[in-house]
Amino acid sequence: MGASMKRVLVAGLGISGRSVAQVLRDRSVDVVTVDERVPQADLHDFSDIDWNGVDMVMASPVFNPRTPFIQQAEARGIPVVSEVEIAWRLRVGSNRTGAPAPWIGITGTNGKTSTTEMTSAMMTASGFRAPAVGNIGRALSQAAVDPADDFLCVELSSFQLHFTSSLELECAAITNLAADHLDWHGGFENYAADKSKVYQGVTGTLVYNADDARVSRLAGAAHPAPGCRRVGFTLGAPAPGQIGVQEGWIVDRSGVAGGSHAQAERLVELSRLVHLCEPDGRVYPHLLADGLCALALALGAGAGRNDAIGALASFAPGGHRIQTVASLDCPGGSIRFVDDSKATNAHAARASLSTYGPKSVVWIAGGLAKGGRFEDLVASQAKTIAAAVVIGRDRQALLEALRREAPDIPVTVIDPDPADCVMRRAVQAAGSYARPGQVVLLAPACASMDQFASYADRGEQFADQARQWVDGHESQG
Repeated sequence: MGASMKRVLVAGLGISGRSVAQVLRDRSVDVVTVDERVPQADLHDFSDIDWNGVDMVMASPVFNPRTPFIQQAEARGIPVVSEVEIAWRLRVGSNRTGAPAPWIGITGTNGKTSTTEMTSAMMTASGFRAPAVGNIGRALSQAAVDPADDFLCVELSSFQLHFTSSLELECAAITNLAADHLDWHGGFENYAADKSKVYQGVTGTLVYNADDARVSRLAGAAHPAPGCRRVGFTLGAPAPGQIGVQEGWIVDRSGVAGGSHAQAERLVELSRLVHLCEPDGRVYPHLLADGLCALALALGAGAGRNDAIGALASFAPGGHRIQTVASLDCPGGSIRFVDDSKATNAHAARASLSTYGPKSVVWIAGGLAKGGRFEDLVASQAKTIAAAVVIGRDRQALLEALRREAPDIPVTVIDPDPADCVMRRAVQAAGSYARPGQVVLLAPACASMDQFASYADRGEQFADQARQWVDGHESQG
């Protein structure tokens, strides 16, 4: 482990902090923990830190780079690292090969979780033990020291990547880039630079969103290892070096599926991807993009072609991602309630809204804006939105965007207090707008922590209230 991990200060005892502290102590590292809210921490005030002898700090993602204790550590020349960095340094040999399990890393503004889960499913179907870890599943520092794993499919946040410097991934992807977490990073350029770290030194396959100009530029400027393959994915017809969509099929022109760049090779019909589709058979574009990205990653890492395609065809998105949670049958069509609580920024909400037809959505939105703006989102989706219901305490930016860009859309603002019935009142308001054939869509474009425990809690409350609304109207009918 070297001198740099003799005494480590672990700041923040969330999932990652607790995991790192345990893994390091199991390896006889002297660990000091600090957390103002956790009684089990060694210290409960950052002013009590004795910096003498501390040679590394592991900072929880809740602490941005301008946090005083981080600046103090850096001023003393003490490296500040992420759980990812420590996990990478502590990797152990796998039972299969004796070498550390290769990592397949996925980052981006949206689609990280779905892409990571899809990649894991494809690798697993090919006979590898390849769990989805990081922000999902097991803590990464626990997974990195498990010799049973053949690969790790790792969801990587920009927070983690900021304090990471040593990664050399087998395969890596950036799904897309849009303004998000700008308050934490201090601007979009800093955010994009942190995301781009995923590409440094990639040894096998570098995957990028060819439909996203910013991602394409980062991929073009990257310095992977010699011999690394670059594969772009696109929702359009693929150019040489890309995997994309043509005439109702996923088509490869990168060679990653075993064919040649010169000839388009059909892999799977879109009609087989039944769990990625609306009830009318239309494929959700953003989920299809995630599938293309995952397919390029898994095939690049050595997954079997037929196994990977089969896993994609049977894959169903996880919770709170475009899930119909309740439906009321009416003359002239149903009213559906769709939970996309995981759409926590404007880019994700735009992808969600754009799936639907003109004036077909009653939109429930709002929450913690994280410094984001919503003018482009509202302007682009005004044609889709029939009415809007705004929740959250940090709602001014969203209301301003609706007033400026779509003044004709009716809006109901939900009072943030009392907090324990916010979602009930929001669903009732949305239901009063909804007409047969329309969708009540929770795609908040904001984080949840102002009024809910998590995006999952927000989605579960929405689903519960939607079912109650439907039950009440069915009994009246």
